[in-house]
Amino acid sequence: MEILFYIVPALMIAVASCAVVVVIRRSVRVSRAWSGGLTAEARCLRTYTTTSGGGDSSVRTTLHHVYEFTTRDGRGVRFEEHGGPGTTIEGDIVTVHYAADRPEHATARPPAQGKLVAGTGCLLAFLGTFILFAVGFMVVTYTMFSAVGDFPGP
Repeated sequence: MEILFYIVPALMIAVASCAVVVVIRRSVRVSRAWSGGLTAEARCLRTYTTTSGGGDSSVRTTLHHVYEFTTRDGRGVRFEEHGGPGTTIEGDIVTVHYAADRPEHATARPPAQGKLVAGTGCLLAFLGTFILFAVGFMVVTYTMFSAVGDFPGP
């Protein structure tokens, strides 16, 4: 029975660690697009929303945009971005930023390194705190079971 006190927090740590990787990858991808130095005019081909949640939890709606642009070397690129401005509608022309080696990772968001760093930092701080609490729970549980003598030990 005590093993559940280790399996559940370990799974929670694994999920939070995966979230850390996703947050860092997303931040690096957007930062590379901004610092790539290349811009192009893109057309918004489609906008749509997705919803998640419901039932006992609140409903969250996310706005998605599908953009298409032509790189400097003439290649057509289509990409999707979520969380963009609600004022961009189908047919609008926007400026996209991209890196020459990865135009499919373009972004239509205007450069805002400080905002990106702050948002990423807050998410990483939250996830790090979550992981520390899970590790602390495991240590306290180990200490508690070791003191009682019910824990089989390593």
